[in-house]
Amino acid sequence: MRRLRAGVAGMGVLTFRPLEAGWLSGKYRKGREIAPSGSQARRQRFAAALDASNPTNAAKLDAAEALAQLAEEAGLTLVQLAIAFAVRHPAVTSAIVGPRTMEHLDGYLAPDGVELSEDVLDRIDEILPPGHTVNVADNMWHTSTTALEAAPRRRPAR
Repeated sequence: MRRLRAGVAGMGVLTFRPLEAGWLSGKYRKGREIAPSGSQARRQRFAAALDASNPTNAAKLDAAEALAQLAEEAGLTLVQLAIAFAVRHPAVTSAIVGPRTMEHLDGYLAPDGVELSEDVLDRIDEILPPGHTVNVADNMWHTSTTALEAAPRRRPAR
């Protein structure tokens, strides 16, 4: 995506799931049916993760919708906004992405060089405050993310 750089203390960080398992891909939007993709086994295994009647999933749809509107106002796609946000932190060297098509890959590469303004970053923080997890189950260990509570850990000091 871009030239790798050493992060804090000479160590790099690879971000995992910068599109939050598709929630920030633009595929899942309010007012549209959420149709799981993939194999039948995958659809059955992850059916609850895409159930729009689940309050936490509804909250994720609200956040994704707000971020999509912000991206549009900034002249970006939601994918560009999400990837640019994930890799802008000085400690992050790259993002792990999982494109299934060349079109997906092109979308993942498009944010290279995109700089998010302080206004856009502030609005992202309003939509999803630093340290906030919409659905704690998405953490995979089902606890809060206390390590991210301090805003400077999410966005470096200005």
